[in-house]
Amino acid sequence: MKKSGLLLGLILTSFILYTFISTGYFRQINNENGGLIVSKIMIKGAEDIIISPDETFAIISATNRASISLSKPPLGDLYYLNLLDEYPTPIKLTDSLSFQFAPHGIDLLQIDDSTYQILAINHINKRHSIEKFHLKKQKLIHLASIRHSSMIQPNDVVHISQNAFYFTNDHRYTQGLMKIIEEYSGWGLSNVVFSNENKFREVASGIAYANGIAYDQKRQLVFVASPRHFSVRVYQYQKNGNLVYVESIACGTGVDNLTLDKNGKIWIGAHPNLLRFSAYAKGKYATTPSEIIVLDYRAKGDYTVKSIWTDNGERMSGGTVAVPYPGGILAGNVMDDHFLILENPTEE
Repeated sequence: MKKSGLLLGLILTSFILYTFISTGYFRQINNENGGLIVSKIMIKGAEDIIISPDETFAIISATNRASISLSKPPLGDLYYLNLLDEYPTPIKLTDSLSFQFAPHGIDLLQIDDSTYQILAINHINKRHSIEKFHLKKQKLIHLASIRHSSMIQPNDVVHISQNAFYFTNDHRYTQGLMKIIEEYSGWGLSNVVFSNENKFREVASGIAYANGIAYDQKRQLVFVASPRHFSVRVYQYQKNGNLVYVESIACGTGVDNLTLDKNGKIWIGAHPNLLRFSAYAKGKYATTPSEIIVLDYRAKGDYTVKSIWTDNGERMSGGTVAVPYPGGILAGNVMDDHFLILENPTEE
């Protein structure tokens, strides 16, 4: 009996130690890297940002998640940001919506010279949908609310074409003991779902907290963030929508949204300390660290991962997305009342 108790204690201690190490708890984050702040844009919870192909404007997905701690349902909007302005000012696009909207991950597809399509994950009262819009100049037109039983807890979405897309589910279990086990153990139970012409099927699984997703059309690659495993998973895209696993890239931080730049590099907003971030999201801490990394993926086994900006949470907490453009870097987050425009330290 005594031996059994000691064994159980050893297993429990090992699990706790693994959880602390694998979530970055012991990593020290300082404000050392480049990327000086150019300006602050006052929007609450700018969790995801997508840029137009010509880099002239950005769309921001923002939800007031801090209201959860006040027992209020989190609601939000999409914003338009003209990047050609000397002092970009956000323009709200979703004032006229006839339904409640709490946007999460978004993606943008250019249809023609004057029309873009936007897909946005929407979470309302634990009911999930993907909202489909057209954007013409600065006018947003709602086209459809897409719902399906495969939307367990969708996080991010990416276009393949006008009628085909992928989305990630960051959990398999959304409540109770199994949710806790899934989160703290790092058990890879979440997935990627492919939708084409309103037909849905799972195309990748075994992912620990599937989060940001990006599609490299030139190389026919799909990248999926796994923040709980501190890694980015690489898949080869197939014409029928299937994904063939290539490899996982260790990133050393809790990777969130993925942004593909014109050179094929992936810019990633990240959480260096997942336990601290979890406590921050629940209102137990006032700040949590942020990081921006750049993944230069050339081929299987041939890549570099570089941290270009870190912050202990004083300037920005809970960073989720980093989008480079000629004027700098748009850096968004989960719950701050602002997001940042940073100088780009990678520019010569």
